[in-house]
Amino acid sequence: MKIIKQTALLASLLIVLASCGSDDGTDPIDDTDDGMNTEFLGEIEFVRTYGGSNEDDIVSFQATSDGGIIAAGYTKSIDGDIIDKTADDSDFWVLRTDQQGALMWSRTYGGSSDDRARSISPTSDGGYVVSGYTRSDDGDVQSGNEGFNDFWVIKINGSGDLLWEKSFGFSGSDQAFDIFETNDGGFFVTGILDVTASGGEGNTGRNAGLHAGGDYWNLKLNASGELIWSRYYGGTFTDTAHMAVETGNGDFIIIGFSDSTDVDISNNKGGYDFWVVRVANDGTLIWEKSYGGSEIDIPYAITKTNDGNYIIVGDTRSTDIDVSNPIGNADIWAIKIDDNGSMLWEQTYGGTQFESARGIRAASEGNYVIAASTRSADGDIDENKGQNDAWALVIDSDGTLQFDKTVGGSDLDFANDALITSDNKIYVIGNTESDDLDVTENKGIKDFLLIKIQ
Repeated sequence: MKIIKQTALLASLLIVLASCGSDDGTDPIDDTDDGMNTEFLGEIEFVRTYGGSNEDDIVSFQATSDGGIIAAGYTKSIDGDIIDKTADDSDFWVLRTDQQGALMWSRTYGGSSDDRARSISPTSDGGYVVSGYTRSDDGDVQSGNEGFNDFWVIKINGSGDLLWEKSFGFSGSDQAFDIFETNDGGFFVTGILDVTASGGEGNTGRNAGLHAGGDYWNLKLNASGELIWSRYYGGTFTDTAHMAVETGNGDFIIIGFSDSTDVDISNNKGGYDFWVVRVANDGTLIWEKSYGGSEIDIPYAITKTNDGNYIIVGDTRSTDIDVSNPIGNADIWAIKIDDNGSMLWEQTYGGTQFESARGIRAASEGNYVIAASTRSADGDIDENKGQNDAWALVIDSDGTLQFDKTVGGSDLDFANDALITSDNKIYVIGNTESDDLDVTENKGIKDFLLIKIQ
């Protein structure tokens, strides 16, 4: 349910500006009251595209200290903004922009086969760690390849120079989706392991039991990228981890989806569920919970809340059990859980068509920005530009929709992540195949899309 439309937001903003005597829009978010200043103008500051004549996509990013961003994904291009590769296989792609969206530098990493980055995270030494998967065993992938896809982790400095790289995996398709530096100075990586292909390997100090298919696979690394332990969790069907967070006491909460009904999964609701796992710092399973309905429910992102809880977002096609307010064919579904996995609330957002959320970030005390995509032009969506639009939403601590904005052209446009800057503007990243309306330039098959909203 949307309680603040953009017209109301604009009127509220004018009142605030009149009382403050300033219209520069650079005041930081006020963290002293119960919520964030959500008086966005709803205007697009800029839309930028980056890439070459082939397929380019960015899925993860971070704000930089100068107001710009650093982002990671993959590229198949050998021209345009990609100047350091000569073959059209996909490589890790990391780029940095300034606060106006001007490209500062672009770097690729990989070998002669398929390499795709899924996550980038800052490190305490001013660099970044990037994770994804590789099929290569040459070029930058000097740590080898054990099979079809392996986890691949690289460490770079602030200029993009490669400091070290590590690969982990077995003979099947093993893909890392998330990585971050832990409080002890090491790293935590999560993704999917093909347990059938690994023959049960990859489960340090834990009985493999009856696991099969794909399982959540979690690695704890030291500061140099050396493996401390690896553990997998799941059942006999498909279990895929997408993201994780570290808790205050050093545990890890991992989110993904599962259609298993056995082994580690105790309460499958039907089809694919949001499946959330909490493990200790040594990988010991503490608890696991399933959330959803009788159809397909898939989570993509989690964030810690300021009250010590967690919000998880993704999409749902269910209309029953935990999903109380279905809107369309597929809706954004957000749930808030406490430290023990008890569900505190759940909310759906969308229209009569298809919506999915891929990212969520805490913006300020009690408020959160969601990166999503939509095909609708009704319900919570005021305007649809084409086949599929990037959609940014701001919700409060109760899940109530405060602000939203669709951006795109007449073709396919997707949002993968979003954040709110210190001067109260929204960055959204994703990809686009459009070349009209909000998207003024398309450089190839699919481009990295960067949006800034004020």
